[in-house]
Amino acid sequence: MLSSILHAGTFNIQSVALALATAFILGLFIALLYRRNAVGEDFPVILAVLPLLVASVIMIVNGNLGTSVAVLGAFGLVRFRSAAGTAREIGFIFFAMAVGLASGMGFLSLAFLITIITCLAIFVLESLHFGHVEHKERVLRITIPEDLDYDGIFDDLFFVYTKKAYLEKVKTTNMGTMYELSYRVVMRDMKQQKAFIDALRCRNGNLRIMMGLVQREKNEL
Repeated sequence: MLSSILHAGTFNIQSVALALATAFILGLFIALLYRRNAVGEDFPVILAVLPLLVASVIMIVNGNLGTSVAVLGAFGLVRFRSAAGTAREIGFIFFAMAVGLASGMGFLSLAFLITIITCLAIFVLESLHFGHVEHKERVLRITIPEDLDYDGIFDDLFFVYTKKAYLEKVKTTNMGTMYELSYRVVMRDMKQQKAFIDALRCRNGNLRIMMGLVQREKNEL
């Protein structure tokens, strides 16, 4: 079942066409799976053709040591000219390369098996939100007049509405006539956000207040 349709040193057009077509079709499945939770057009297109390109490279090398070294150097240059990707993107690249390697070596049944099992595993894990962590911490920015002493001015409100709150930084704004206080807070009840903000507005003179999610850095490899 897992025997190769290609033989080292000799190729026929039917076998090559079948291997490349298999790599492209499986690449489309990989790209479609990636598009489920992604935005953008460029990367899915490249992901769809990556198994085809890897399979072509494997066929070209075909046991030739000199060609292998040249291809390795070319891929090294591409790597250093590329920006770091997210963990998800790198994972899908390795997925596509594995399928391309299997197809390029003629193990089409193995390529199908890798694609089916990996796609199924990714689909199930993403559907179950495996590894997803809900970030309850919020960033709160409050603008106050320069003549208002901000030290402890909101402590009683924080005690009522938040589980945790601490002042992260203070900066002047509006030509130095106001202060912007940046807090990190964890709400006791997310449904009380409006009541919390209304209480803060009464305390800061109805100036600008902003509350939002904390910006998280993307996981890169």
